[in-house]
Amino acid sequence: MTKNISIAIAVLVFSLLASACKPIYTCGEAKPTKKSTSFFWTKRVKKVINERDTLCQDLKNERIINTQLEKDTFELNNTIRERNNTIVELTDKNNGLTSDLNQLQNKYDDLMNENVSQAEQYSRALKQKSTELKNREDLLEEQKDLLAEREKSLFELQKKLARQDSITKALNEVIRKALLGFKSDELSVEIKNGKVYVSMSNKLLFKSGSFDVEAKGKEALEVLADVLNKNPDIDILVEGHTDTDPISTPIIKDNWDLSTARATSIVRILTNDYKVTPKRITAAGRGEFMPKASNETAEGKAKNRRTEIILSPKLEEIMKLLGN
Repeated sequence: MTKNISIAIAVLVFSLLASACKPIYTCGEAKPTKKSTSFFWTKRVKKVINERDTLCQDLKNERIINTQLEKDTFELNNTIRERNNTIVELTDKNNGLTSDLNQLQNKYDDLMNENVSQAEQYSRALKQKSTELKNREDLLEEQKDLLAEREKSLFELQKKLARQDSITKALNEVIRKALLGFKSDELSVEIKNGKVYVSMSNKLLFKSGSFDVEAKGKEALEVLADVLNKNPDIDILVEGHTDTDPISTPIIKDNWDLSTARATSIVRILTNDYKVTPKRITAAGRGEFMPKASNETAEGKAKNRRTEIILSPKLEEIMKLLGN
């Protein structure tokens, strides 16, 4: 713009100089005088000077404006650079945050997948536990029913055992009274383990080494058989016992044979002579292996040489209850 103003001033001055060489008048006018010409030029010069001053002022103002514009442009460029730097920083931060966001999103997706998987596992486990609980409840109900049945069976068993005990005690008293005529060293009656044991010595039943029952022994068996026939619900076990003295004959090989033969002889008398039902009776030989006393003395050996008739109420009903 400064260049344009300089050109304009040069053109104006040139025009003024050119016009100074010509007469300044138009057709029909009077020829100007020297005085009027001087005034005209003075006026024209002042005008040019004023225009020049105006142009200079405009130029000055323009320079001020240009300087301000340059300053503003400089500051603006700085601001733009700062903002560009800020944009770069923000872009980097945004990229970092975007990366963090992607990582968090991936973690979130993984956690959601894991949560879904755990939820499915929990659902399956809950369903399984519910089924197990239902099965346990059903089993508990079955156990309750079974317990009620067992309690009922136990009550019945207690009644049977009480009845057995009552029968055993009554039987014991009956046999004691029936066998009062025999001495204590000949036979004894006692209750053991819910059973009545009638223990008859060999002094009453047999001669030494023999398995033939003596007459007084048969009398005792006859009395006992009368009681047994009146109580058909009694099982009978006949056990033969010996001392430790060895025996060996053409008929009897050892104490096992002797104890068994003596038990069998008593069974035959009870069944054949006194009509005790055979299916109620069991014969067994114990030999020398269940002594009542020491075999070191004659008195002890005498106690060990015996036959025990063991009487017990029938246990079929009780065993059925126990089997349940």
